[in-house]
Amino acid sequence: MRTEALDHLDEDDTWSPGSDTDGVPAPADRPSARAPNRPAFPFAAIVGQEEMKHALLMAAVDPSIGGVLVLGDRGTGKSTAVRGLADLLQEIDVVDKCPCNCAPGKRSSACLQQCLEGKQGAGARRRVPVVDLPLGATEDRIIGALNLERALAHGERVFEPGLLAMANRGFLYIDEVNLLEDHLVDLLLDAAASGENVVERDGLSVRHPARFVIVGSGNPEEGELRPQLLDRFGLSVEIHTPTDIAERIEVVRRRDAYERDPAAFAEAWQDAAAAVRDRITTAQGLLDEVDMPDAALEIATRLCLALGSDGLRGELSIMKAARATAALDGRTTVEAQDIRTVAASALRHRLRRDPLDDTGSTARVERAVREILEDG
Repeated sequence: MRTEALDHLDEDDTWSPGSDTDGVPAPADRPSARAPNRPAFPFAAIVGQEEMKHALLMAAVDPSIGGVLVLGDRGTGKSTAVRGLADLLQEIDVVDKCPCNCAPGKRSSACLQQCLEGKQGAGARRRVPVVDLPLGATEDRIIGALNLERALAHGERVFEPGLLAMANRGFLYIDEVNLLEDHLVDLLLDAAASGENVVERDGLSVRHPARFVIVGSGNPEEGELRPQLLDRFGLSVEIHTPTDIAERIEVVRRRDAYERDPAAFAEAWQDAAAAVRDRITTAQGLLDEVDMPDAALEIATRLCLALGSDGLRGELSIMKAARATAALDGRTTVEAQDIRTVAASALRHRLRRDPLDDTGSTARVERAVREILEDG
């Protein structure tokens, strides 16, 4: 399916609106959209997987955390959690027909919306986008490229936006991220970190905002990401198939109820969903006021040194995650317990392999936390 290609490049290679839609699907028809009469499985109804849910909540509160990597067994609710969270968030204000989900009134040199001034439609509201990145996606499909059909037929340089434009102000979900080519993963992480997609190719010079939370999932048994790429994710979560009989039964029961009548199931969980939504909204408003005392920062630094974490990304991830955790709890000061809560997610994927220590990375982090917080 084609992406939205509404915009022609003028002589300065800026993005300005065309005169027709050229058969382009409306935003609701994008590959990532969901049928309006089928609500997503409620985030609040997901059984177990507490670490994954907390990591996604932290990323929703502070997208600058740098994305979430979810590794574990198939069929454990990874994509369900991402779509449920996005469905839970407040709708966003956008410029009507803008392929980048730009907010009305936002003008910057990196924003394509500046080229639509005086010509765009009225403001609209849209669900937070969740864009799936197919495993076989090409670089052109991801970052956007010259529309060859229009170039050959009409001699017009037309930029056809890619998946990064669609994902702006939302989530980019990559299933089996460990099977994606390394240079594509690096490209995605660069865009997520900078908040901007720059296309310099085929005679085009285009910039557009690309602020999204990247969520990658995969099964480690099918291949591993290079350590350099692992380190670029803000948080890493390990999930496993539940072994508790009661928990497994509850998962099956809830999923069956949802499949039978999605609307009724979602309505039954409205109150719980509203509580989570209010918690996220409150935390987002509180985040800038959250302080991380020097004592807490020292704990994070000692923890990274004890585990041999390269660089300073470990401390930065702990700091951002701990602040988001405090905000979710309605507090304005980071406590030692917040660091204990986020340490494994922020550090397990940054550890070097120790040939003399056959314990898993999660166990190594938990052991270091105990030694520093309890024995130190």
